[in-house]
Amino acid sequence: MKYREIKPSGFLSNFVKCIWYYETKDAEIQHTILPDGYFDLIAEFENETLSTLKLTGIWTQPKDIIIPKNTIFFAIRFKLLALEYIFKKEIKTILDTTADIPFSFWNIDKYECKEFEKFAFELTNKLNASIKHLVEIDNRKLNLFDIVYQQKTLTVSELSNQIFWSSRQINRYFQSQFGISLKEFLKIVRCHATYQNISNGNLNPSSHFFDQAHFIKEIKKIYWCDTEGTE
Repeated sequence: MKYREIKPSGFLSNFVKCIWYYETKDAEIQHTILPDGYFDLIAEFENETLSTLKLTGIWTQPKDIIIPKNTIFFAIRFKLLALEYIFKKEIKTILDTTADIPFSFWNIDKYECKEFEKFAFELTNKLNASIKHLVEIDNRKLNLFDIVYQQKTLTVSELSNQIFWSSRQINRYFQSQFGISLKEFLKIVRCHATYQNISNGNLNPSSHFFDQAHFIKEIKKIYWCDTEGTE
């Protein structure tokens, strides 16, 4: 397998985490999608032909998938602020799943599977142009996602106080746009930030958890949830 990513710079980084590439060779790969607090636009090429273009919802639990051999992904990983200001839609209806979109979306069907650099360059320019034409961005939302993704806060009440936006209003916004509460979103982002330590066998809590018992409890909820009876 081969993986690489390109990170945006400037104001676009408020909306995009990275543009990424993934390739399998002569064998299929079993992969687990872990909740991370982002959503993706993914173009999938099978045997060098564009076969799927999809938008993911937010993942709230791990999902095992099989990636076929000779598969290439071009994808953009978005921060949640992009939904309202770039896509101008909600994704609560595709929570923990995906939705197919037309290949012609953003002219993605014009790219060949060998043109990742061109894809990344042109889509970056397209997104930069899109946000330049925004009339106004709610600074409360801009600050909210900046604080959360940079791990600068611990609780809903702390976040509410920092951005001068009531927790009730924030939760109404999250439920209507994303299908989850702010509290759940904070847990997902916090737990994802610890994944590297967990994979290395380190179960000591970071400063974002009250103690080790709290740390282990929250990690189990996100990464070792009971999936019996689900697909």
